Amino acid sequence: MNLINKNIHNSIHFTILTSRRAVYEFIMKKSFMICFIVFFLSAISNQIFSQADISMVTHWNNRANYNPASIARQGYVYLFSNIRNQWTGIAGSPQVINVQASGFSENLNSGFGISLVADKIGLTQVLNPMLSYAFRIVDKNENAFAMGVSAGVFGRGLNGTGYNPEDLSDPFLNYMDVNSIRPDANVGFEFQSRYFVAGLSTTHLFSIGNDSLFLNSNHRYGYLIFKNTDSELFNYHFGVQCVNRSSIFIVEGNAGIRYKHPTGLSKGAREIFDVGITYRSTKQLSLLFGIMLTSDLRAGYAFDKSFIAGYQANSTHEIMLEYRIPVKELNCKTCRNSDFWYH
Repeated sequence: MNLINKNIHNSIHFTILTSRRAVYEFIMKKSFMICFIVFFLSAISNQIFSQADISMVTHWNNRANYNPASIARQGYVYLFSNIRNQWTGIAGSPQVINVQASGFSENLNSGFGISLVADKIGLTQVLNPMLSYAFRIVDKNENAFAMGVSAGVFGRGLNGTGYNPEDLSDPFLNYMDVNSIRPDANVGFEFQSRYFVAGLSTTHLFSIGNDSLFLNSNHRYGYLIFKNTDSELFNYHFGVQCVNRSSIFIVEGNAGIRYKHPTGLSKGAREIFDVGITYRSTKQLSLLFGIMLTSDLRAGYAFDKSFIAGYQANSTHEIMLEYRIPVKELNCKTCRNSDFWYH
């Protein structure tokens, strides 16, 4: 009798766990679909011109700036930084510094992150600190679904004393320093399988309905990435991203290959260096290079060439540094090999 009761208890317990997992999977799949619909409806309905979000070519390595769901990276603490100097040779051209850190809790199925973006354009200086959270579930086929949110503040300062106009009596110029701080938030969804990554997100939610705010306008992102790490000699990926703000759409395509050195060990080949190329519909071509300084430390460089009239002679340079602190070994089909840690 005790054995029968024990079996019944175990059966009930298993059924509850299975039901919970099924509910989680159903919620995440439906949420992803809802986000997809909202993304395109908001893109169609918003017709106010807005300024651009920060533009970093190396976002293909780290999407946390515009999709907080992507911080759900298992197995290690992740550190990322990049510096971008755009349109060199032009006074007041954009300069961006981006620093991020995130980690994942297996017990909570959750990722936690912190970031700071400093963006300087002309006389305008922006500081955008954010805290991020992502919840992740994995189905029986090791497909992962994540939902994330970021919250923080968007601070903007204008150095009015820096104006040097031809007409000092221009009534539209304010020579005073102007500073503002506003709440800021991003939300996103991401799906990962062994070979695919897909995501939808929207940024600067508190600017919806007031998209004329300089550097703080609502953007919507959608992307799809194919990745393959099966070969012993190289990994490769292809990706496409669509960004929408107001009635403006920007499409970006990316491809990259990362070369590996076969070690003959059970853990597999060791990654060495990578090259990539990106093209944006805004007539920008980017070349990307990266090198593995150690198995957990990677440095990268990106060179942008603009084909927009008047900007052909002004190139853009971007330097990136990635570092991870391993937490434990993973048996993860979506990762396949814990040494192959991009995407």
